[in-house]
Amino acid sequence: MSKPIPQSAQRDRIRKTVPALVELTERVVYGEIWERPGLSKRDRSLITVAALVATYRPEQLNTHIGRALDNGVTREEIAELITHLAFYTGWPSSMTAGTVLTEVLEKRGA
Repeated sequence: MSKPIPQSAQRDRIRKTVPALVELTERVVYGEIWERPGLSKRDRSLITVAALVATYRPEQLNTHIGRALDNGVTREEIAELITHLAFYTGWPSSMTAGTVLTEVLEKRGA
């Protein structure tokens, strides 16, 4: 039995324009990759957030920080990840990620 795909306002917004991309995202990325047993969802979230910080993808980072928090990663762990990556992937990426983390936490009332 397949797990429910997490909702996304961004995917819903672009569904009419790029339906195949959204379908692949839901079927492959969330339906297959995130469900593989080799890593926990928590670990996958840590890896994904790190990759998005490192590659400067703030548009995607917002969603994945929220998902990481839902998957059991603490705000302190995300803050440490962002700080650690500043020295490996660049200060601007980490400063932007810090802003995104702050916005996510403010929206959650945390």
